[in-house]
Amino acid sequence: MERRLSAILAADVVGYTRLMEADEEGTLVRLKAALSDIVDPKIAESGGRIVKTTGDGMLVEFTSAVEAVRGAVEVQEEMAARGGDIRFRIGVNIGDIMIDSDDIFGDGVNLAARLEAAAPEGGILISAAVHDHIAGKVEVMFGDGSAQNFKNISKPVHVWRWQPEGAATAEGTEQTPLALPDKPSIAVLPFNNMSGDPEQEYFSDGITEDIITALSKFRWFFVTARNSAFAYKGQSPNIPQVARELGVQYVLEGSVRKAGQRVRITGQLIDALSGNHIWAERYDRELVDIFDLQDEITSAITGAVAPEMAETVRNRSVQKSPESMDAWDLHNRALWHFYRLNETDAVAAVTLFERAIAADPGFAGAYASLAYQHYLNVLLGYSDAPADSLAAGFEAAKRAVELDDKDFLGHCMVGRFLVMRGDRDAAIMAIERALDLNPNSSLAHHAMGVALLWDGRNGEAIAHLDEALRLSPHDPVAWGSENVRTHALAGEARYDEALAGAQKAIQHPNSDFWPRLCRANILVQMGNISASEAALAEALEMRPDLNVALVSSMLMGFNEEGLKKYLNDLCKAGLPGA
Repeated sequence: MERRLSAILAADVVGYTRLMEADEEGTLVRLKAALSDIVDPKIAESGGRIVKTTGDGMLVEFTSAVEAVRGAVEVQEEMAARGGDIRFRIGVNIGDIMIDSDDIFGDGVNLAARLEAAAPEGGILISAAVHDHIAGKVEVMFGDGSAQNFKNISKPVHVWRWQPEGAATAEGTEQTPLALPDKPSIAVLPFNNMSGDPEQEYFSDGITEDIITALSKFRWFFVTARNSAFAYKGQSPNIPQVARELGVQYVLEGSVRKAGQRVRITGQLIDALSGNHIWAERYDRELVDIFDLQDEITSAITGAVAPEMAETVRNRSVQKSPESMDAWDLHNRALWHFYRLNETDAVAAVTLFERAIAADPGFAGAYASLAYQHYLNVLLGYSDAPADSLAAGFEAAKRAVELDDKDFLGHCMVGRFLVMRGDRDAAIMAIERALDLNPNSSLAHHAMGVALLWDGRNGEAIAHLDEALRLSPHDPVAWGSENVRTHALAGEARYDEALAGAQKAIQHPNSDFWPRLCRANILVQMGNISASEAALAEALEMRPDLNVALVSSMLMGFNEEGLKKYLNDLCKAGLPGA
């Protein structure tokens, strides 16, 4: 197989999926025009060879790093001058490649792709090797992006960034950056699994989740929720962009390498406002002291973010940890299945949570997580015996609180089951306790929103659901909070807002039939029966067995008058009877 040293350019369209969802035909027309008018001619003028294209990107080989960068700069300058919503990220690397027919492979190609993914929107990210080659030969100046870690690249790579002068985000193509909270704010990105074993993915996920949980217990921190942080899993994101999207100042990233009974955890804390690395550390430990290691990492991070609070942080109260490593392992494996949110993985999660409890009967967190899975099995219709799942989940939640009164998830789940049992006053008290223990929990704010909605207190519910969405703006189940919020808006007769909220929930990639039922319900209230029938048809397409009896079983505990009206409206839209 032939080898040669080449400069590799990788390019990708910013927000391509979103653009296609909004205007498929128009996006394709505008992209083709940009390629034929600007991209293809500039690549040809610079001596580049297009190796392959995807729907929204391309891989190009150059014999010269200088020509690759010049071509990239000219493309981005022309695109910026052209305006519009089609913009590119470009990464350029130089390295040894392998040639197979017309395709190219190798580490040099892989790094170019990683650079492209981390490049600024409308800009270019290059490796230090490329920067050395173009020194004094290219007219534009690249800014120092410091060393970065990239997925499946063993060593940190020093990078350099460039954007056209006055580059701005195209109107309507990016959400407005979230305002920073009035207290230290942090997002913990998923730690990379460097073990080379996909089976250990749950282990690195578990480390990340434990750090998020520990940090969330501190009232003086705003901590981005687990699911929003995990939206960046498997990527090599641009840290300032992540901070803007999540509305935080600090970002923690790291890696976990597990070999036998030893583990190496590395972490670095970045001030996204200044771009400075303000803390970095590596920990080599035997797995037997993994919980002490978690405490050590958490204490170091909090001390770096807020030095004046370091002494208080070191004396904090932490969540009770299981005494057995086997139980911890089983629990994190179960969570790996839990977050996949489908019926098959739900079955696996219940089995693993129960095994974790058997391994350590005093593990409060496993009981709370088991309760949560039983709750979802009822709410999402996974259970063939909802009443049995309700009883089993409630018992697991109560046991979690008995074992650890400071387990916020246990209190939260007690509250959620009390709602389903119709005892809303007691439910609200339980969820208030959860919020006292962990005010940064998007889950607890969501639970409070549900409890208040089902108690007919729509305005209060909306406030908690807004906070749930603020804490976890990219949560894969954020559609749930959007959906409940939509019901509350409809309850306030704010139908236009409610309809927009339902549509937003439906457009979420992980949404299920619930937002479609909600949309059908709102349209009935607005008097648009024909449109409500179409919305209900979409719900039935996703879940053909939906009928009055099944929906009733999933909404146990809803106030009787509200449930009756909801079901009557859905029947007008065409929901089959029992």
